[in-house]
Amino acid sequence: MCRADPARRGAPPRAYTDRNVFRRPRTPQTPTGTPDPRKTGTSQEPLDPTRVLADLVSRPTQEGVLEGALSYAATLMGGNVQGYAVVRRGQDRVAAVFGGYPKSLLGLALTGPWGQMRSRVVPDGSRELFDTNGPEITAQLEQAGLRDAQISLVVPLSVRGRHLGALILDRASSDGVAPAAQEAVTKWAAAVAPILSILESREEWKQAARQLTGALVEAVESQDFDSLGHAQAVTDVSLKLGRAVGLTDRELEELWFASMLHDIGKIHGEQGHAQVGANFLHGVPHLSEAQKAIRHHHERVDGQGEPDRLGGEDIPLYARILAVANAYVRLGGLDRLKPQAGKGLDAKLVGLLDKLPQ
Repeated sequence: MCRADPARRGAPPRAYTDRNVFRRPRTPQTPTGTPDPRKTGTSQEPLDPTRVLADLVSRPTQEGVLEGALSYAATLMGGNVQGYAVVRRGQDRVAAVFGGYPKSLLGLALTGPWGQMRSRVVPDGSRELFDTNGPEITAQLEQAGLRDAQISLVVPLSVRGRHLGALILDRASSDGVAPAAQEAVTKWAAAVAPILSILESREEWKQAARQLTGALVEAVESQDFDSLGHAQAVTDVSLKLGRAVGLTDRELEELWFASMLHDIGKIHGEQGHAQVGANFLHGVPHLSEAQKAIRHHHERVDGQGEPDRLGGEDIPLYARILAVANAYVRLGGLDRLKPQAGKGLDAKLVGLLDKLPQ
């Protein structure tokens, strides 16, 4: 059996075996008896704000950045503090929560004491919040426990006069907020806001890139009526499998592009379309694994595929996922797919797909 030169093989982003196929890294546990400052709003020792900022930069999502921002702001405010962050995109919406507030608040559109977009202490934060929203919203706020807030510190997130949102820190007791604490939290919010602005721009770019990709794929598929919707259907199945094997959000993003663009090479005809499609992503370094997936999605686990006759786990993981999803959509069901398990398709992935809700 002819095998490709190892140097030409695309190393999988995450090879898996029987033991580690679904294993995720364990979340570090806080030692027993030591309060977690991210949850309690207290700190066992002074935190270095530069280290906290570096930690925020390492969080790739808006929610992650805002959760970290709330956590450190709570330590600056002191005491038993809960909080949430709102972002301004047309409507103000809850984008992160901290302390005991539930994640069911995420995405909730509401108005509140941050409307003036200036740092302020609200002696009865819950009253203003509940007075400015309708009954459906206030019912959710009541259930989440926001009625218990006796005092709130509202701090805007702004960059060069552009209002991005606000941090709202609530305390159930009537203890006041020291001016020094308010000033410290305000300065902290000013340091966080540029990070949030960059993430917002990145999110807008991602949405634009997805829309352009979808439009391009639709234009190619429209040349063949039978192909309309094929890429989206394959993408839906690929992402199900990707989540099931434990891919991260960043990895799922790359798998999305690989799946949507896997047949883009057909714009130049069927022959060699996988290689043509892979060349389409040449020079896009953050989609390098997607490029490998497109190139190798017609390989076979028995080594009899194309273009490089790779076999088994020498085939990149994204390509194996894509091959299963593509075959599932084209063949029209698992019964026709199963005979290919262990021959053309990864048997573990086929078995996993069989267990997922269809």
